[in-house]
Order: sequence, then structure tokens, then C-alpha cells
Amino acid sequence: MTIQKITPFLWYSEDAEEASAFYVNIFPDSSVTRVTAVSSAGSTKVVEFVLFGQPFIAMSSGRPDPFNHSISLMVSCEDQEELDHYWNALLEGGGSPDACGWLKDRFGVSWQIVPHDLIGMMADPDQAKARRVAETMMKMVKFDVAALTAAYSETTD
Repeated sequence: MTIQKITPFLWYSEDAEEASAFYVNIFPDSSVTRVTAVSSAGSTKVVEFVLFGQPFIAMSSGRPDPFNHSISLMVSCEDQEELDHYWNALLEGGGSPDACGWLKDRFGVSWQIVPHDLIGMMADPDQAKARRVAETMMKMVKFDVAALTAAYSETTD
């Protein structure tokens, strides 16, 4: 695996290998490329993997800090079917849904599962459209693409 200038690095207490296998089974164009046991550091393992062509590195090494919402992985989805697929797959095995398209997987990693055009709708120069989309979004847990699109397309007379 070629290391990019910026590569996401996830530090797990003990589940890096299991977590990376979980993720590569969810996303296409994904694979675990290498697992390295760091013999000089006890049970530490470094796992290199690729999701959708994006390299990641994960490490298992008794981390005392849990993951939190300060950083998340965002998945841009083309339609409701794709959004539902990733939402359900990432919740499998003990994940928990959160507000506004966010969830935590069973390993504690935060994900945002979003329609691909959500940011564009919220950044529309027409403030009324952008406001309607934001207000609709704030009422959701898992995103409803049709409802967001309807809020964006709504006409006022």
C-alpha cells in the first residue's frame, strides 16, 4: 500500500484487525493489505487497509482514549438504497444511531452517512432552500433522501 500525504489512522484498544475486516466487508474496492505484529510492543498490531480506494492504517495497542464525534468518516451516497445499505451495515453487531445522519459503529468510530448532494443543498445561495433543508435535516436520525429533496425543491407562493 502506498502511503499518501494524509492517511486516516485509527487507534483501537484491541480490535483493529476485526474492525478493518468488518469495514472491508461493507465497502466495495476495499481490502486489508497488511497486518504487522509489532513484537517489541507486546500485542500491538498495525493493520493497513483500503476502503473505496482510500488507504487507512489502524493499530491495536491498549488505547486509553475512546473514539468520539470530534472526527468522523463521511460516506457520500447516491440514493436512499445506498444510504440504507451503509447505515444498516455499519450499525450491525452493536452500533448506535445518532442525530443528523451520524452513527457509531460497534467499535466506537463515528460515521456520517449522507446523500451526495446534501452539502450542495445546504450551501445553496437561495437562503430559503438552504434553511428548509437544514431544518428538515435537524429532525432526522437516518437521512430520508426524498424528504430532504422535497424540502429543497419546495416552492413558496
